Amino acid sequence: MKNVDVYTDGACSGNPGPGGFGVVLLHGKHRKEISGAYTRTTNNRMEILAAIVALEALKEPCLVRLYSDSRYLVDAIEKGWVERWRTNGWKRNKTEMAVNVDLWERLLPMLDKHKVEFIWVKGHASNVENNRCDQLARAAIEAGNFTEDVGYNV
Repeated sequence: MKNVDVYTDGACSGNPGPGGFGVVLLHGKHRKEISGAYTRTTNNRMEILAAIVALEALKEPCLVRLYSDSRYLVDAIEKGWVERWRTNGWKRNKTEMAVNVDLWERLLPMLDKHKVEFIWVKGHASNVENNRCDQLARAAIEAGNFTEDVGYNV
């Protein structure tokens, strides 16, 4: 399996509001950058979507180190929250439903395909690639080529 380093970030102008994501994929001397923007969404949705887009871009199963500044994303996977929510019918507890279920359901099969280690990095700090992802996400929002986030509901 190929070793790939993936950096992701999501951003919103208002939360909810217009949002974007940025991705940097690194394998050996190869580098790929991906970004996109959505009309009305949340920062958490963009953080999850960035991870999905990155993993979907890999053409074969890979060993992935995925770096994110989203505690929500990293903790939900690494602490087993998402698996527990899914097991409980997407309920966080007896009365409260999990949010972003459409994205979690899209991400989980990618975690079966690839061996992924999620690593939290401090946002807006000294991580060059995380900062690049933030630039990509914000540039996507500013460019205004929006897609509708059909899974987002108020």
